[in-house]
Amino acid sequence: MSKPSSVAAAALGVAAAAGLGAFAWGSLVERNWFRVRHEVLPVLDPGARPITVLHIADLHLAPWQQRKMDWVRELARLEPDLVVNTGDNLGHTDAYDALEYAFEPFAGVPGVFVNGSNDYYGPHFKNPMRYFTAPSPAGKAAVHLDTARLEGHFTDQLGWLSLNNTARAMSIKGSRIEFFGTNDAHRNWDRLGDLPGAIETVRENVDWADGRSGVDTLSIGVTHAPYQRVLDSFVNNGADVIFAGHTHGGQVRVPGLPALVTNCDIPRDQAQGLSLWHNARQTAYLNVSAGLGTSIYAPVRFACRPEAVVVTLTAGDIGYS
Repeated sequence: MSKPSSVAAAALGVAAAAGLGAFAWGSLVERNWFRVRHEVLPVLDPGARPITVLHIADLHLAPWQQRKMDWVRELARLEPDLVVNTGDNLGHTDAYDALEYAFEPFAGVPGVFVNGSNDYYGPHFKNPMRYFTAPSPAGKAAVHLDTARLEGHFTDQLGWLSLNNTARAMSIKGSRIEFFGTNDAHRNWDRLGDLPGAIETVRENVDWADGRSGVDTLSIGVTHAPYQRVLDSFVNNGADVIFAGHTHGGQVRVPGLPALVTNCDIPRDQAQGLSLWHNARQTAYLNVSAGLGTSIYAPVRFACRPEAVVVTLTAGDIGYS
């Protein structure tokens, strides 16, 4: 009678060892196993020079994470023409100096950014099981962060443009690009009704330096959390490409399967990577980054390496399927 119980005990022991091994891998190795994902999008006018876009998301930086800071600094060697930052940069109440150090090499590189809720409030513990039932709720006693310092560094020291519920435009390597974005939709801070007016204002007032007529303008939408209402609105407003983060790619995944959770309402198979977003007979490329960090209260990744994304915009006809 003791043999079945011995077998069960051995099986439980193997399962426990496997679980501990997976946690050790995810917390000690994979969480710091940064990678660069590369994508190519043929969205520019024929004959246009390629544009290298560096997409940075969900850094969740803490002041002791020197390896992450140094890795981000090394990304400058990729010589991006544009940086797109989709928010949740801060991961600790005392990470401002660390963040400024990490982004220092990108001063003078054109960039745009939107905020995530972790750019306003410090992290706090959340029950990870709740992510399987609904997107995470707002914290009741979160610490307010110095968002003005964060945004001031981005705009004044780096020269980046804020896209929080607004639109902007710039010319890069001869291509005309208009941008529009939202503040964090996860906290319902998006103001989608303001976008059409903001976009129209940019189009009426932009003074393209090249003076050429008949040149198409590329439209890029930027948001932190890729809720469907935001993606639909971006497509309706003419976005050709959309950048988002927030999902962490699911953070802990089963190899070969879609994300188990997304922390928003995007389909699980679009929680990381490049895909197409369709709405009202219109389509845009959607790039969702798995991000570079985790909450300091959930420092583990499994089958979902932290990433920055390099998207090369090239000339060519857009063919959606």
